[in-house]
Amino acid sequence: MTIAALYVYAKGVYSTLHDVEIWDESRDARTYAGPWPVVAHPPCARWGKYWHGGPNSEKFPRERKTKGDDAGCFSAALHAVRVYGGVLEHPANSAAWEWHGLLAPPRRGWGLADHHGGFTCEVEQGHYGHRARKATWLYACRVRVPELIWGPCAANAKLEEGFHSAAERARAKADANVERLSKVERLSKTERAATPRPFAELLVSIARSARREVA
Repeated sequence: MTIAALYVYAKGVYSTLHDVEIWDESRDARTYAGPWPVVAHPPCARWGKYWHGGPNSEKFPRERKTKGDDAGCFSAALHAVRVYGGVLEHPANSAAWEWHGLLAPPRRGWGLADHHGGFTCEVEQGHYGHRARKATWLYACRVRVPELIWGPCAANAKLEEGFHSAAERARAKADANVERLSKVERLSKTERAATPRPFAELLVSIARSARREVA
């Protein structure tokens, strides 16, 4: 079965998987109208800790953003998962859950997310190939939800995920023990955002279990 990968990079990991149709920025995944089940990675910048534009937003208020202003990407992705079946991925504690009336996931396992028959869970991508723990929330609908590797990824617990800006790093150096800071490994922005191949394969396998009928 073909799977549509929404909001992904044209030359990213999904382009290397069999029978996956890529919907990158040039195709505008908000316009997806089927027929395939989906794996959706809608933009998360406006839904996380730094939704307002990052640590520099106080210094440069003209750059401050609006919470939830993602041009309708999350809403469109949620609709696609509910209609065609599949799974949506966002960082843990994403404000998009509450904003769209979804229940937060339980500490372990899958839990009911809404009255559309959706399920949600928290899983760390460190269990599936990411060098950081990268706690992630999933929303799945019209699919069989599998047992995953639950709980903290101890092997990656001490790997920090990098600074959001040069200014943030400068402040950290001023406020923290510089010797300790220099010994902490930091991931690049690209590496933090990347989906490891085993995790992408897992999400595609979940989407492929989608029921074929369309609501």
